[in-house]
Amino acid sequence: MKPDALRGHLDALILAVLEQEPRHGYAIMEALQERSGGALELPTGTLYPALRRLERAGYLRSAWATVSGRRRRTYRLTAAGRRALAAERSAWRDFAAVIDGVLRPASPQT
Repeated sequence: MKPDALRGHLDALILAVLEQEPRHGYAIMEALQERSGGALELPTGTLYPALRRLERAGYLRSAWATVSGRRRRTYRLTAAGRRALAAERSAWRDFAAVIDGVLRPASPQT
């Protein structure tokens, strides 16, 4: 997948993988890769600035936790993050419908 294809959608993807449970950074990257069927391989230099940005916006809250014997920063959605995710999903459906309408082959004129 082209890296530019993620532009503008990364925040929604991160919020979506945190919807069910808190995760640390590496687990977020693994979840994105798994849920995308391996198509998304996010470099850490992209993920961690996005996590900090989402936390500053109030969509995530982080805390230190011990995971598999290692101390890691774990992120979870806030109520504002859940609302932002719902808005992102709605915007995505609208966007996808518009693009699909343009890219779908035209019906032959009869």
